[in-house]
Amino acid sequence: MKFGVGQPMTRVEDDRLITGHGRYTDDVSLPDQAYAVLVRSPYAHAKLGEVDTTEAKSAEGVLAVYTIADLDAAGYDEVPNVAYAMVKNRDGSPMYKTTRPILARDRVRFAGEPVAVVVATSEALARDAAELVMPDYDELPVVVDTEGAASSDAPVIWEECGSNVVYDWEWGDEAAAQEAKAKAAHITRVELINNRIVVNAMEPRAALGAYDAAQDKYTLYSGSQGVHGMRARVAACAGLPEEKLRVISDDVGGGFGMKTFVYNEYPIVLFAAKQLGRPVKWTGDRSESFLSDTQGRDHVTTAELALDADGKILGVDVRTTANLGAYQSQFAAFIPTLAPRGMHAGVYQVPALYNRVKAVMTNTVPVDAYRGAGRPEASYVIERLMDAAARELGLGPDELRRRNFIPAAEMPYKNKPSLPFDSGDFDRNLTDALAKSDFADFETRRSAAASRGKLAGIGLAYYVERTAAGMTEFARLEVDSENDMVHVYTGQQSNGQGHETVWTQYVSGRLGVDVEKIKVHAGDSEVLAGGAGTGGSKAVYMATGALGVASDTLIEKGRELAANELEAAVVDVEFRGSDGEPVFAVVGTDKRIDLFTVAKIAEGQADLGEFSADGEYDEAGNSYPNGAHVCEVEVDVDTGEFEITRYTVVDDFGTVLNPLIVAGQVHGGIAQGLGQAMGENTVYDEESGQLLTGSFQDYWMPRADDMPMFDFSYNEIPATSNAIGVKGAGEAGTVGAPAAFISAMIDALKGHGVTRIDMPVTPQKLWRLIHSGGQQAAE
Repeated sequence: MKFGVGQPMTRVEDDRLITGHGRYTDDVSLPDQAYAVLVRSPYAHAKLGEVDTTEAKSAEGVLAVYTIADLDAAGYDEVPNVAYAMVKNRDGSPMYKTTRPILARDRVRFAGEPVAVVVATSEALARDAAELVMPDYDELPVVVDTEGAASSDAPVIWEECGSNVVYDWEWGDEAAAQEAKAKAAHITRVELINNRIVVNAMEPRAALGAYDAAQDKYTLYSGSQGVHGMRARVAACAGLPEEKLRVISDDVGGGFGMKTFVYNEYPIVLFAAKQLGRPVKWTGDRSESFLSDTQGRDHVTTAELALDADGKILGVDVRTTANLGAYQSQFAAFIPTLAPRGMHAGVYQVPALYNRVKAVMTNTVPVDAYRGAGRPEASYVIERLMDAAARELGLGPDELRRRNFIPAAEMPYKNKPSLPFDSGDFDRNLTDALAKSDFADFETRRSAAASRGKLAGIGLAYYVERTAAGMTEFARLEVDSENDMVHVYTGQQSNGQGHETVWTQYVSGRLGVDVEKIKVHAGDSEVLAGGAGTGGSKAVYMATGALGVASDTLIEKGRELAANELEAAVVDVEFRGSDGEPVFAVVGTDKRIDLFTVAKIAEGQADLGEFSADGEYDEAGNSYPNGAHVCEVEVDVDTGEFEITRYTVVDDFGTVLNPLIVAGQVHGGIAQGLGQAMGENTVYDEESGQLLTGSFQDYWMPRADDMPMFDFSYNEIPATSNAIGVKGAGEAGTVGAPAAFISAMIDALKGHGVTRIDMPVTPQKLWRLIHSGGQQAAE
């Protein structure tokens, strides 16, 4: 088929989005709506006394001013904390779980925490009145530093916990890792910083709440990564049965994990809408995004790699301190612990692995999922270890990896503690990447760069990611005979990944219907029984799994109807959708009837009414996308300015449904990974706890001209863990890019004694390293 599975079909949603016809949350307005503005704490840590709202309530246009007392009186609960995967301490005791009020109660714990909300007839009037709210603060000492928070003399943020360490978790075999180090011929040790990131989605968060008194039902409009999960958690927060809440997410301008979660503003607009009897909208500006959206990463790690005399891995020992911010967000326990479990072994044969994580609370914005969510952090650790070990042993970075790769001949590979790979050919991908990047002739390019006053370096990283599983996805297909259209409903939620295109391609391939006759719908919790939502690079195999079940069901219904109409036995009727014809035909005859005619027949039967089918899919296991990244850089000796001159990646995503969209996902992922490595960095003042990088004037973001041209290709080695053989591609670029870039930078500066460069790499940092004998200084 012209636009069937495997074809590089251009995105069907692009024309609507790039011509300004998208419908984001702030584009939605309801009659008589009011506007909410939050009063946020200017202090990072303080006792909160009385919140005086008297003057604000009497200001022009103000409809109401609410504090936590109002929400408590209405029976509202806490914002969900650690809604997924509680972990235990090493001694078996439960982790300490924080609570998070919708508006601050008695204490504020980070600058930007909401204290009150003003609702007025316009946003401008609400902002003016917010300035008149007078909270009584009594400042307390702050702690923002990840390692410093774990010290015994650090200010304690949660007094009930007794310290800032809320869990001390371990996985693997510590004794085996210690034994591996004891008998090792060589031990490589690295100290790493995985810097904190502000997510900065294109569309800032927004929420619009409405209440229908006649039906006693609420509606929440908000950009999310899954309306069903959002409905469940917001309903719990508001003390509502789920059926009393409808969540609608139309177009979503980027999520990257951050829009998965329930934020304070969502129950607030629902509460205010009922109290005032009119819809209430809140729209965050970019400054509020910096102060309130969950942030990402922020790990400090010490890791050791034990090798024998032949350079074979004996064991890996990883110790991490993870900063969770002031409150534990939904995946706070999961991301530093269970998400990367086993991933510190990478794609290598690792006999012994031990991982210990201490999680600390600080007076900073809460930390949660950011594209990759624990997997990039783990990949960065093992790939930095492999690179450092190769350098110390005098081996090529490719050679050490080849000596330790899990061979393709041993797939499926089930030897713990390594990941349980179902398929893969790591040596093939690496070989292709080295060839495409002209790795062998790099020294010629290094010499040419030196003649121009530049230091050239080349870096290699081989990543693997474990994508999400263990969930149930739902889908529905409806055939509209009047307009000759097929309507596709899915529980997934696009945040810009191109879902509409891929679901259209897949259904077109199954039913034989032209892509112009397929319409995709998502983002309404009323339409389907449930949905797994988007995250963890699972969307394609979960959605197509459910759509595949729905397609099979629809086709079987159609065969029965067609058989009756064509006066044939059902067994003699075949559907030719996979051949590009949406028709049912009697085998061996010229009798045939098309899909839309069958739908019209169904619509005429009282017991059917419509020609539709539902699908439910829960059989997918984890997939393991993987690949080799090769990055090449040049650094100006005099200024520290640098350029990425080449970037090559060869991936294995199993069966590729749309090469064009996969390439876009890889490019975007690499750009975000490079953004973290090249300059993005969240900085808090250690004395006051204020966010110093709270706008784009201070927070560096990569631009198009910072990125190189990407040479992307792939090898299709199908997964066996899902129905169509896909390995998720959405986060892969972010997983592999940081280590490849840092490897290239260290290679460029190795002549100056440099063996360590922490992210982010800035020109100032490089200049200091070049001119200080390789010693990294704090910025």
